[in-house]
Parts: sequence; C-alpha cells; structure tokens
Amino acid sequence: APDSDLARRVNQEIQTRVDELMDKAQEDWAEYQEAFFATGGTREEWGDRQMDVIVDYEIRYQTDTVVSFTVDFGEGWISGEQERYCYNLDLAEGRDITLANLLGEDWAARCNAAVERYMEENADFSYFFPPETGGFTTVDETTSFYINEAGNPVVVFPQYTVAVGAMGNVEFEISK
Repeated sequence: APDSDLARRVNQEIQTRVDELMDKAQEDWAEYQEAFFATGGTREEWGDRQMDVIVDYEIRYQTDTVVSFTVDFGEGWISGEQERYCYNLDLAEGRDITLANLLGEDWAARCNAAVERYMEENADFSYFFPPETGGFTTVDETTSFYINEAGNPVVVFPQYTVAVGAMGNVEFEISK
C-alpha cells in the first residue's frame, strides 16, 4: 500500500529529527554536568539530578508528497523554555521546501509585509520589540516556518527574538 510507505517515510523523518535533538540534549547534559563539577559542585550537591527533556511533535500539513511538521524541544535543566523546530519536506524530490518554493520570487517582501501589518494592527499591545532594539527587520533563508492546514506558510520566531518572552514563540501566517 502506497499510504503505508508514505507513513513509514514520514515517521522515519520525524524520528531522525527527534534523534538529532536527543543527541544534542545528551551533549548539553554532559557539558552541564562537567561545568557543575568544574565549578566546585560536589556529588552530594548533584544528588539524583536527571536529564529532563521534553520532545513533542505535530504534523501540521501532509499530502501524498509533502509533509510539514514541528518538533518542540525543551531541556528542563537549562530553563523552562521550549524551542520549536520546523521541517518542511518534499518527499517526492527528497528536499526541504523553502519559503521561496511556496511564495515565489518576492517571498521575503510578502512575508515582511504580512508580519509588519500584523504588528501594526496589534501595536497597542507593545509586546513587539522595535527594529532599532533588535526587533523584526526582515525574514531570510534561515527564518523558520511550517505549512498550516490551509497550505499557507506560518513563519515562526523564537521566544525573545521579536517580542517579549511572555509571548513565547511568535507565529505569523502568510496568505498565499
């Protein structure tokens, strides 16, 4: 059945990304432990600390050849924050999908206009950092996004990058 092959491939892609994040967590944990003892921490103080990792994923959009999913990743010993990783895969072509693939040549201008319009419409909240203090200026090739159920890209800015931390990850849908 072709569907079961697709499901297997999607699950394999998700597992690969989750494994990469778990490897990162193992490295971070080892560094954390090393730093703890290097700065005078004792075994007694270390006690029964355990690696506290939260990994959760959600498939956001899927067709016969395209899958978009997010993986939320948090390392509890570092902070309570979670990072959101976005993956957009063209399984038929075996490649990542870019904002340019979805929106065409003027993709950056279209994304910027949507983000700026949203920020202006919600300016009374003053959650957003102004550009001169490190707030939003433009999207680029490294801007994270996923594809929502409507097939539109949703750009994702990590916590503290364009707005106050209380807003968490900030997401903007870009209509096609």
